[in-house]
Amino acid sequence: MTKRTEWLALYLACTIAAAPVANAQWSTTYETFYLQAPHNWVFRNNYQSADRLFNAFDYGHAILYETLLTKPNAPVSELEEKVYNKLTREVLVRPPRVPLEEAAIEIKYAQLAPEAKVMFDWSHILHRQIYDVLADERLEQTAKDREVQRLIGYYKTRRDVAFSSKPKSMKLMQEQPYSLAFRERFPKFNGLIWGYHWLQVGLYEPLMTGTTREARQAGVRATAARFWQMLADPMSTLPYQMPMTAAVSPTFAARYPEAAIIFDNLHSMHDVVSDILANPKVPRDRKRAEILLAASRFRDDSSYVMSEAAWRTMSIEMGLQNMGGASVNFTSELPAPTVTRGAVMQHDDLTGKMTGMKTGAMTGSMAEMDHAAMGHVMPAIDTMVTSDSVAVLGVVNAFHKALVAGDSALALSLLSPELVVLESGGVENFAEFRQNHLPADIAFARAVPSVRGSATVIIKGGAAWVSSTSSTEGTFRERPVNSVGAELVVLSKGETGWKISAIHWSSRARR
Repeated sequence: MTKRTEWLALYLACTIAAAPVANAQWSTTYETFYLQAPHNWVFRNNYQSADRLFNAFDYGHAILYETLLTKPNAPVSELEEKVYNKLTREVLVRPPRVPLEEAAIEIKYAQLAPEAKVMFDWSHILHRQIYDVLADERLEQTAKDREVQRLIGYYKTRRDVAFSSKPKSMKLMQEQPYSLAFRERFPKFNGLIWGYHWLQVGLYEPLMTGTTREARQAGVRATAARFWQMLADPMSTLPYQMPMTAAVSPTFAARYPEAAIIFDNLHSMHDVVSDILANPKVPRDRKRAEILLAASRFRDDSSYVMSEAAWRTMSIEMGLQNMGGASVNFTSELPAPTVTRGAVMQHDDLTGKMTGMKTGAMTGSMAEMDHAAMGHVMPAIDTMVTSDSVAVLGVVNAFHKALVAGDSALALSLLSPELVVLESGGVENFAEFRQNHLPADIAFARAVPSVRGSATVIIKGGAAWVSSTSSTEGTFRERPVNSVGAELVVLSKGETGWKISAIHWSSRARR
């Protein structure tokens, strides 16, 4: 065999051996760097602490995707406790000094969907370059306007990876078959991601509203400190809704609407990828296809599009107080949310006005408002958000808290005398539940932590039912527990208010 023949044989052997992998997935992506300009890296030099937080955010996004993809059967605590604690107690406290190459962290995810990864990278560059422009004290406002438009134009040259500058309906993020899986299973981590996004768009506002260098410096420090305040009690203080740029940074969104819309679409896509990776109903061999389909919809100017006016209205109707609050001129206390955590609002795509709640409910004074008088087109009575829905959800939450606290008297006071409990193929009435099942339920609730997903409340006259899911992990009576569950609670309204009339529990081991 000649030398040439040997090389040909080796080439053919390698080609044949690699064919199955190539047929399975073969794609090429191209990276593009900063648009050259004198203002490059000004923000990094002038606002080092804030800039480094963004490097930590990049790590947080990357480790999230890698964990969801490579550890689909990991317990909830892997992200909600172990990774969350590492991020908030180590990475954010001592953030990287320079931006990270996320592919070195999210190795398997970068292999799964390199196109989506580059979309995120390209938009993050736009984020950082606009920070640079707004932080450059050498530039007058007209020069800043010109540079921002030049950056947006440069961003759009990559049509293969640029997000559309047309607003996208929340249906693309929240009403797909895989939607909500991530936030329901990992509510604390989801809140952290929304906290990231609040700061990423929120920092534009002090850079634009500060009238002097000192005011801008002080404003950025205050906004960053507000982010840290959100971490104090994560399930209460992190955002309840995805922060919208038009609400959190209204000055920025009014002056640069295209950039604001691009960033909202970017952050929405982050949620979509998390849902696809977290949802076991999307088979592993379909996750790449679903991510690429969503990516194409976020890039085009025709899928799920709203008008700019509707986008602004929707941003306001979602409630600034539900997004973490204002990014400048805020009080010392975080705002009180007007919805329950996990609430999913629905909006009219033509007007942006809220039409109802897919899950969750309004709270406090918002539950008492006349939404019709405010112009909200509310749905039929079975899904209407009213003060009753808040009361119903309050009874169910109080029952669960009573179990965890070991307060059997409180738990029983929330139950109707006509109670029916269905569990494990058995049926119990009030007396049987009190004697047989309640003590065991209290012992289990106190021993094993459970994370409840968002609840759906439906009311028809004097009857209501609340459905929800949960994940439970721990040890009970020396036996490991790692399960997912579903709950249906039926309530009836009497003279003393809402009481629980029936409970149906089911659970299975996590696959």
